Amino acid sequence: MRNGGRLKVGVLLSGGGTNLQALIDACAAPGFPAEIALVLSNKAEAYGLERARRAGIPTTVVDHRPFPDRPSFEREIDRALADAGVECVCLAGFLRVLTEGFVERWHDRMLNIHPSLLPAYKGLETHARALADGVAIHGCTVHFVRPALDDGPLIAQAEVPVHPGDDPAMLAARVLTREHEIYPLALRLMGEGRLSVEGETCLIDGHPGPMRLRWNDAPPIGG
Repeated sequence: MRNGGRLKVGVLLSGGGTNLQALIDACAAPGFPAEIALVLSNKAEAYGLERARRAGIPTTVVDHRPFPDRPSFEREIDRALADAGVECVCLAGFLRVLTEGFVERWHDRMLNIHPSLLPAYKGLETHARALADGVAIHGCTVHFVRPALDDGPLIAQAEVPVHPGDDPAMLAARVLTREHEIYPLALRLMGEGRLSVEGETCLIDGHPGPMRLRWNDAPPIGG
């Protein structure tokens, strides 16, 4: 575990928060090296906020609509994160485009999960695009955030097989199960101080990443 105790994490979301729930469950395990200090949403009705409240985690809402521009909206987010003592940010379905300035303030301290094996299928509709291309293996990725869309050093990836007869919803459900495995895994690596970045490559214990779970690998023990 890193010096100074458990890593204080802020989670930004806009919706149901199933990946948040995976992080909540992981952080509740004895010895997990991170704790969620704040869950922040731009939508007061986001169910992820209820998940946090049930777990006794502080929540706040920063509605983007009253702000005249993205930088002023993000300054309020930064203030809330600072007030909570947040050291690392996890994006979990936060449906707002972040400015370069905000991303750079959290350089190598902000994680995102994306439903493809990056760098393949950046952007939206990843499952439909993978099926259209006829790939045999699909999956998900946790990465450090950079200003470019779905860009940044890759921390962890998990594969899923594409089955005959899959449609996008079926494939998405299979990928989501793996998302719930690798996001806690990546946060554990972060909390244990095992991640560093050299150039634009994530190193895990000094070795080039990402950590890759093959489609038939068992979930990592303890997240």
